[in-house]
Order: sequence, then C-alpha cells, then structure tokens
Amino acid sequence: MSKLISIHPTEDFKARSRLVLNDPAQRKNFRGAMDFLQAKRRAQFADQDELQGLRELGAQIRRYSLANLPRLLEQLEENLTKNGVQVHWAQTPVEANDIALGIARRVGARHIIKGKSMVSEEIGFNHAMTDAGIEAFESDMGEYIVQLAGEAPSHIIMPAIHKTKQEIAQLFADQVPGVSYTDDVDALIQIGRRVLRRKFADADIGLSGVNFCVAETGTLCLVENEGNGRMCTTVPKVHIAITGIEKVLEKLEHVPALLSLLTRSATGQPITTYVNMISGPRQPDQKDGPREVHLILLDNGRTQAYADEELRSTLQCIRCGACMNHCPVYARIGGHAYGTTYPGPIGAIISPHLLGLDATYPLAFASTLCGACAEVCPVKIPITDILVRLRNEAQARPDGDDATLRGSGAGRNMAVSAVWSVWSQVYSKLGLYKMASWFMSRGRALSPSGQGAWTSSRTPLVPAARRLRDLLKDQQM
Repeated sequence: MSKLISIHPTEDFKARSRLVLNDPAQRKNFRGAMDFLQAKRRAQFADQDELQGLRELGAQIRRYSLANLPRLLEQLEENLTKNGVQVHWAQTPVEANDIALGIARRVGARHIIKGKSMVSEEIGFNHAMTDAGIEAFESDMGEYIVQLAGEAPSHIIMPAIHKTKQEIAQLFADQVPGVSYTDDVDALIQIGRRVLRRKFADADIGLSGVNFCVAETGTLCLVENEGNGRMCTTVPKVHIAITGIEKVLEKLEHVPALLSLLTRSATGQPITTYVNMISGPRQPDQKDGPREVHLILLDNGRTQAYADEELRSTLQCIRCGACMNHCPVYARIGGHAYGTTYPGPIGAIISPHLLGLDATYPLAFASTLCGACAEVCPVKIPITDILVRLRNEAQARPDGDDATLRGSGAGRNMAVSAVWSVWSQVYSKLGLYKMASWFMSRGRALSPSGQGAWTSSRTPLVPAARRLRDLLKDQQM
C-alpha cells in the first residue's frame, strides 16, 4: 500500500514565510521573476477588449463543462475506451498511486520517465514509486532541477523559479557525475539534455499530466515547451496520464480558446512549442507510440468543491499560474512557504478540498484581498470571494450550519470568539455602546502595548481622548 504524501504543518507557515522575508536575495529574485512574467503577459494582451472577451468565453466554457461534469466524464470514459485507452478512477492519492504501481508491476517496470504533472506532485507519486523500488525520473528541466535538490516545485509553471543560475550550476556540479561547475545557461541546458536523453530510452513507462480531456473524441491534450512531454508519451512502451476529474471539456472546439488563455497567461507565449493530442495507443500500422495508454482520473476532494455551488468555481482553474505571478504575498514569500503542492491564491482555495481545511486554513488568511488574482484569472474565478468564504468556514462552529467543509472550524478560538461576541453585543445596543466608549476614552492610558499580530509591525491602537459624540456636542454648544 502506498503512503499518503505529507505536507508541512500549517503552524509553521509564518515561520517559513519569515525565513524568506529575511532573505533579501531571494526576495529580490522573486520580485524580478514576477515583474518579468507580468510584463510578458501584458504584452500578449495589449487589446483589453479582446482579453475581456476571451476571459468571458473561457469562463463560460469551464462553467458549462463543470455544470455537465458527470455526463462528460461518462462520455470521456466511453470514447477513450473505444480508442483503446484504459481508464482508471481514483478517489484518493493512495488509490491513484496503487493503480500506477499495479500497472508498473504488471509490465515489470523498473524505470519511469515523467513529464510535468502537478497532480503527480499532489499524490506524492515519486515517493510512492521509490518506496516500491521503482525509479521515477523527472524530465521537465525545472522539475529535474528540484528533484536533484530534493525539493518540491515552488511554482506550478516554473518549478525552479526560486533558484539562481549559480545555484543550479553548483547543484549540477555536485549531483551530476563528470560535470564541472559552469553557470553558462546554454551549457547547463546541454548537461540536462544529455542526462535526460538516456533516461527516455531506458524508461519502461512514461507518465504525463493532462491539460484538457475532450469527451466527444476521447482525446488527451497536453501542452509543453521542451519536447519532453512528447518523448514521455511516445518512447516508452506504456504511457500513464494522470489528471483531476475537473479537466474534462465537451468538445474539441472548446480547446483553442482555453489554450490561448493558458499559454499567454502562463508564460506570455502566443502558443507553446508543442501541443500534443493523444487519442489512443499505437495502432498495428503505426511505427511508434506506446503499446498501452492509461488515464487515471483523480478525485481527492474535488467532489467536495463540486458539491458546493459557490466553491465549484475553484475547479474552473486551468493551472496557468497568473494569480501567483500577480499576488503581492506570493511575490514576497515564494511557493515553498505555503507547504502545499499548489501555492499562491489558487493553492489557498483548492488545498482545503485536497487536504482538509484544518490542515490549510492559515493560507486563506495569507492574502491582502487586493483582488489582483481575480482580476488576471483567465477563467474569472472569484478568488477573493472564495478566500472570504474559507475564512468564515475556518472560524465557524464545527456543528453549525455554516460549517460545510472537511475541517471547518479548525481556526476557531474560544477566547477570540468570546471577544467578538461581546463586541457584537456592545455595538448592537446603543446604551452599551455609549457606556463602553466612555470607559475606553477615559481609560486610554490602560491600553496594552502588545496587541497580538497587530503590533508585530504596527503601533498599538489607543482610543481617542474624546469621543466623536463629545466633539460634536462641543461644536453645538
């Protein structure tokens, strides 16, 4: 049995954030990277009318797909099966890993080459395969770098964005046999290419993610820039694709609009270098391609989000990373501080469904609610509204009507709740409010100098010496 991937404890979120905030070099690197990505996106969407029209179209496609999700998943399975693709359903990460492990053992696989897949990160695929004695090797350059470093991706599009070329150069010199230190970017790419070429040839199984599944044709759509995705899905004799159940679309004609939004929002490209459409294994008259193709459809809490009308829009996400690139919090603390597979604003709203609100509720409070994430989201997810909802869920009574999620009420503090209860009573009754404000203004000297998180970076709050009603009374006399 595979073991479930573990995450960093949320109680350490602030400590991890402070480590980055106290590292000027890393903060500078992240700020520069985010500014660069924002500029590339702006250049691709110079026509605001086109952008808003495309966003509305993308949002409508995703809403329509989700509204018809059960039917589309059945249609997808039917057509994939007709095409020769074997479809598997997994409710949990453990089930997904066990399905993949079962396929690997059946074909006697010892080496798996991986294309980029955030869902495989979500389920802890590499760890599960390693525990079973099977090598799982990352072929995406960014993923390869963080795997060498023993780290997790810090961004869903650019996994190694937190590393400088000097750090990568030293990593290669330390970890890749026969390699000397060089910080020349072209040389580093060539080093990675030489290592990976041999891995493609030796792999028994290729694993990939999926950007979109098309129900009407039984097609798996995968976009990439390096060609490693195409190698992973064609060179090994078995191809395993893994994705969340929300990635299904009804028609092939729905793909172009979403691709245009995805690539331009993610990396500032009109289109990626490679767009792969996979509809089945190698046919008898074909010379290359895998002999088997498998698709693992993962739930892992997605049905919880789907069941709630407000939270369902979380599943519209096309994993472009634009919300991260524009988030003032992510730009300062980076992805590793979050401690979850999906960092930034999208991680704050999707992780509670994957891991439980009790494990992730501090992330909903790691936001200024400035709305930049919702403003740039290509499929118009109301991220700030969902963050507020999750904050309320975290503070809800566990047995109350407003506690609807797994782990609701985890952030509830009895002392804080009692304070807010008294506050609501005072501010809802005029007599109590007058009396309380009189005592506060006269006793302002007793205001504590330490006021929790507020005074960690701000001066203490002290009531005014005269109340507003007193000042108005003086003017009327």
